[in-house]
Amino acid sequence: MTEHHENQGGAAPLWRRMLVRLRQLNRERLQRRHRVRVARPPAPLSHAEWIDRFDRIEGENLEALERRLQVLPARPLLSLVMPVYNPDLRWLDEAIASVRRQLYPNWELCIADDASTDARVLPRLHEHARRDPRIRIVARETNGHISACSNTALALVRGSHVGWIDQDDLLREHALLLMAEAIGHWPQAQVLYSDEDKIDAAGVRREPYFKPDWNPELLLGQNYPSHFTMIATARVRRLGGLRAGFEGAQDHDLLLRCTEGLDPRPDGGDVVHIPHILYHWRMHQGSTSTGDAHKSYAARARVRAVQEHLDRRGLAAQAIDDGRGGCRVIWSRPEPAPRVSILVPTRNGLALLRTCLDSVLALTTYPNYEILVIDNGSDDPATLDYLADITRRDARVRVMRDDRPFNYSALNNAAARRTDGEFLVLLNNDIEVITPEWLDEMVALAAQDGVGAVGARLLYGDGRLQHGGVILLGPRGIAGHAHKFLARDCAGYMGRAMLLQSFSAVTAACLVLRRTHFDAVGGLDERHLAVAFNDVDLCLKLRESGLRNVWTPHAELYHHESVSRGADDTPAKAARFRREVECMSRRWGVRLERDPAYSPWLALEREDMSRADRPRVSLLEPWFLTVPMLGLPAAEDRARTPTPARRSVEAETA
Repeated sequence: MTEHHENQGGAAPLWRRMLVRLRQLNRERLQRRHRVRVARPPAPLSHAEWIDRFDRIEGENLEALERRLQVLPARPLLSLVMPVYNPDLRWLDEAIASVRRQLYPNWELCIADDASTDARVLPRLHEHARRDPRIRIVARETNGHISACSNTALALVRGSHVGWIDQDDLLREHALLLMAEAIGHWPQAQVLYSDEDKIDAAGVRREPYFKPDWNPELLLGQNYPSHFTMIATARVRRLGGLRAGFEGAQDHDLLLRCTEGLDPRPDGGDVVHIPHILYHWRMHQGSTSTGDAHKSYAARARVRAVQEHLDRRGLAAQAIDDGRGGCRVIWSRPEPAPRVSILVPTRNGLALLRTCLDSVLALTTYPNYEILVIDNGSDDPATLDYLADITRRDARVRVMRDDRPFNYSALNNAAARRTDGEFLVLLNNDIEVITPEWLDEMVALAAQDGVGAVGARLLYGDGRLQHGGVILLGPRGIAGHAHKFLARDCAGYMGRAMLLQSFSAVTAACLVLRRTHFDAVGGLDERHLAVAFNDVDLCLKLRESGLRNVWTPHAELYHHESVSRGADDTPAKAARFRREVECMSRRWGVRLERDPAYSPWLALEREDMSRADRPRVSLLEPWFLTVPMLGLPAAEDRARTPTPARRSVEAETA
């Protein structure tokens, strides 16, 4: 039997699998021996420097906040719940004092003591209640742990929205003001959450978490909203409050339940993110702020909460502990496996192309795919011989010849019309498979309702991270990469380099989506975006249509970036690049400035998710006025709105 017949849609021969694996082992050995050193950009601000410069509630910031309080159209009663059990009295006093210092006056603090054995606790609580009638106390007769205790306090709540504060944490003085302001702007809001940082025993603030806007995929991996969160009281009560048996992850479980059925779009208004640090989480021994490795019950509760959430939604997926303080969801791909068409544009570049195709054919576990190689004018005899040979040897591979001038968008659009897969894969010829299940993972995600494009975790050949999701604005103007150059085994900013999450865009170097979604938005823009930003534009069109673009760290591949085509360093290429930047700026305008997956406190001048030296939000006025979210202008108005990228192009061409 010939090799051609042996491989008509079947497994790759043993010699090919061994060859691919030997290449990978050799590369890993070279990576360990010759680590590439990269020049580091200037260090970002320390947290202390950032606080001094941007986050002091004094001077003009305090005056601005007081003016905002005076013009609030409504002042709803906001409730806080505090479960208490044998607290450090000094920290308890500070926590209650942080509530009493609120600039916003219309609040209540509902405290439940969970049968503390320290006889000093209840008298201290009643003393605070005598000083401020907005503080209400209830004492439990038996210890029921945090969920039952919180529900006891919840029974006292009278406000429209309720939030939680731990007995040893601190609420910022403008926390409730910004919550009330947001509720006034989004009266339909069911869940509101803010940024946070930690505070150590010496009172030093550390580890700020500048969070993304509503990101349901990220919530599966970690309780990223955490502190400070407020939820519509009626919704919490309708769901029965916190659930006993989920201690250690009771707030994560509540958020998963409360957000089911809400608008999953980050700008939908059902879930609102306030991009300001409104909460200090106390770091001390025994607190989950220092990690929950010492609380294995918390990890078990987290996995159970996520699994029950998946089950309630009818999703075929399994939640497991990821071993890093988060949760991984293993998605089940549809059965039978739908047909997948992999589109690989190329021109010459035999070494890259051979590595790409051999790794896909030898390692990919997904059972039902075809590869269409788009030969864009190859004239290297060795490349042409290889293409002829591989199509003879493996029926899964076809070649489409297209000799037009290079236009990435046009090549892929034409190839898509020549295939019949239910799912399309846009794959560069400089990609090499690492994770055999890469396509299973990406197709399973792309098959989920509401998901548009799915991107992969791409590494440079030396093992550093190349692609961890697209940031809409970056060092070159449009489109940077999150966590670029991060070490392969590093979890990144707040663990996000290792967690499934939504991004505004993912790179087409390795991108999977339904054919129907691709066709519905008109595919890639071959008229205006022949080379650059066509993938970002595609993803933004998918987002406009109501879909979410998802990045998964569990599909890992090498990306030997831009080796085959080279850099845009000729006058003609530079002029083309400027035109494509201008097209994106005209088309998307202010939407490029509001990236829901990337905090306005994080840097655009660097791609390491560090703090911005020039943040795009401040305390001087409401963030939803300075950073557009809802009510964005129409397309013709967006075209006239200069973005930072557009301003830089206009300055360059003036």
